[in-house]
Amino acid sequence: MKVIRYLISAWQKSNLMLRIFLGIVVGAVLALTMPGYGIISVLGDLFVGALKAMAPILVALLVALSVATARSGMGVRFRIIIALYILTTLMAAVVAVSAGFIFPVPIALADVQGASEAAPAALTDVFRNIIAGVMSNPVTAIANANYLSILFWAVVIGVALKKVASKDVIASLHQWADAVSKVVSWIILCAPFGILGLVYTTVSQSGLEIFSTYGKLLLLLVGCMLAVSLLINPIIVGLMIRRNPYPLVWHCLKESGVSAFFTRSSAANIPVNMSLCNRMGIDEDFYSVSIPLGSIINMNGAAITITVMTLATCNTMGVEISIGSALLLSIIAALAACGASGVAGGSLLLIPMACSLFGIGQDIAMQVVAVGFIIGVVQDSVETALNSSGDAIFTIAAEWSEKIKRGEKIPY
Repeated sequence: MKVIRYLISAWQKSNLMLRIFLGIVVGAVLALTMPGYGIISVLGDLFVGALKAMAPILVALLVALSVATARSGMGVRFRIIIALYILTTLMAAVVAVSAGFIFPVPIALADVQGASEAAPAALTDVFRNIIAGVMSNPVTAIANANYLSILFWAVVIGVALKKVASKDVIASLHQWADAVSKVVSWIILCAPFGILGLVYTTVSQSGLEIFSTYGKLLLLLVGCMLAVSLLINPIIVGLMIRRNPYPLVWHCLKESGVSAFFTRSSAANIPVNMSLCNRMGIDEDFYSVSIPLGSIINMNGAAITITVMTLATCNTMGVEISIGSALLLSIIAALAACGASGVAGGSLLLIPMACSLFGIGQDIAMQVVAVGFIIGVVQDSVETALNSSGDAIFTIAAEWSEKIKRGEKIPY
């Protein structure tokens, strides 16, 4: 028993991304050497099924809680920083949509024939889906993973809770959210076994060439994130501080981005960003709020992941997307990304909501989520580096822009 407990403890303490990578390797090797064993494929089915079961509940709780506990604005700098977080997240989604149109990448999925029959062909069909889906019964919405309705009712209930709920009720809601988050974290701990089963099934059916497709998808994701980090963010910062933005951008990427890349958690990187802001002479009353806030709503990388993966799904199933539909997807992805930090698995579990805009069912969308876990060894690290370094960059830029208006000097 002691040996078993030791092995379980060592497994939990080891790096999750390393375990997922090992799951990918083992799954591919088993598929090549022992094809046809259905019991191995069941591991992937169990993993995806568990995620499908818990994700709608967690999203509903987190959105309602965030609305119920939201605080009002705290001055000009906070209005600026909130606007920056939302604007850049939206621009990141637009960059991802543009890249998705220029470099369409399909994903190898199982049983997609005929799955897109209900997919809308025009923007009016998309709006019709939204209107019809939003007003469904909230309990039914959670049971059927109708994320549009889940988001709508969660916001409504959150506003109501903000008006009438006592501190004890809010505390209880926090505990429920924490409990469901814990369950999802247990599921994520099993990701290496689930990924092993998924890779086994995929390689058994399609061979090793499947990884070239995933490589193209990963390249598109990382390329979009680098474009936002090295082009979009510097342009915005340059307009704010009227200086060459790259010294600040490079400094924040080095101090914050590298740390976030390896921790893969914006929340875990908060102390790093706060220390960076302190060394840069930023007002503590400002950065002590803006940095935690950014870890929640500044989700450029998440918006890119949601958008690119949704477009790749549409490409796979032959769904035609108009310019208007693509712009709507950008807005939805940006708004959804703001809640990604509260979800174990982050942006990946919000892909079904975006896919639902185009009539793509959860069975297909959750296969895409599973693909996301396969490439997440790199995708999640780069995404977190973009998100967390942006928190520091825009906090510093907002402070400096105010100093410049007052005629004060800034370091650069």
